Amino acid sequence: MSIEEFLDEARAEIDRLEPEQALAAQKDGALIVDIRPHSYRAEEGEIPGALPIERIHLEWRLDPTGSHRISEVRPDSLVVVVCNEGYSSSLAARDLRRVGLNSATDLVGGFRAWRAAGLPTKPGGTPAIP
Repeated sequence: MSIEEFLDEARAEIDRLEPEQALAAQKDGALIVDIRPHSYRAEEGEIPGALPIERIHLEWRLDPTGSHRISEVRPDSLVVVVCNEGYSSSLAARDLRRVGLNSATDLVGGFRAWRAAGLPTKPGGTPAIP
């Protein structure tokens, strides 16, 4: 299976959000989780209110029944995963669904699409939740 096929398969399992939809979801209580490395967030900025959780910790912090989960997540939480351009976030959202976070999705086009849409950003560099 090629990476393109692998990505298509993952995306078939999630209902992806456009930037404006993600902003509306955040205003309605969705968690936006930024999985980009610290250096990317520091250089390009961040989405206000997003939780920075780097990819290597993601499933442990967002498993709704896990002992290492963050307090903000529940089994019914809508979580929008954000990466730079919307590729690795699709795979991550699919994996979150597999650990029981059934409403996990991702942002079409990633942070760069959010910024290009003129949506709110702030200077980056927030340390990730370990």
